[in-house]
Amino acid sequence: MKSCRIVLADDHALIRHGIKKMIEEDSSLAVVGEAADGLELIELLRITPADLIILDISMPNLRGIEAIVEARKICPNVKILMLTMHKSEQYLCSSIVSGADGYLLKEDSDTELLPAIEQVLKGDFYLSQDFAKDLSDDVVATCRDHGKRSDEILTPREKQILQMVVDGITSKNIAERLNISKRTVEHHRANMMKKLNIKRVADLIKYAISNGFVDRPAE
Repeated sequence: MKSCRIVLADDHALIRHGIKKMIEEDSSLAVVGEAADGLELIELLRITPADLIILDISMPNLRGIEAIVEARKICPNVKILMLTMHKSEQYLCSSIVSGADGYLLKEDSDTELLPAIEQVLKGDFYLSQDFAKDLSDDVVATCRDHGKRSDEILTPREKQILQMVVDGITSKNIAERLNISKRTVEHHRANMMKKLNIKRVADLIKYAISNGFVDRPAE
């Protein structure tokens, strides 16, 4: 039987060791690489094919949620299971919007890790059972729909302007480059913030980058 190739990404070596030990109990699963932070994970994926990434949220250099977007650019079909200490609806929704396939609390990993891996590999979303009890039945579906709508409701022109905003280009210079008025640029920006329910430009930039709507600022 072909082994599922798994990459572990967590900044705590002891946690990676414990997870790896549990995974090795199943002969159909194989840990093929480990990373201590998000940037290391991305470099590892460039040389190590993976079917599943088990990913922590809180890591140095490149956070787990941001790493999801970058990982999918390299391995579009890879499954991603978040393994985290954060029992937070905000982190859950951010993970789902970014493209995670499961959300497992570290406190539940001793009993739920292997079932979570199995469910994620089948194409179903996995959520820690105790955490799921505290959430409304449709929270996962709502977060998924939000992620789809956010990208789809932005027009090509809005995405173009958003990238320029992320690159630090002023409204005046955006207007000059696109041959439109400054007022039109500001209207597009305000419209994007309204669509995404975001109040500040800084939050708009962070949200756009985290969810892969635009590239990181140009060097």
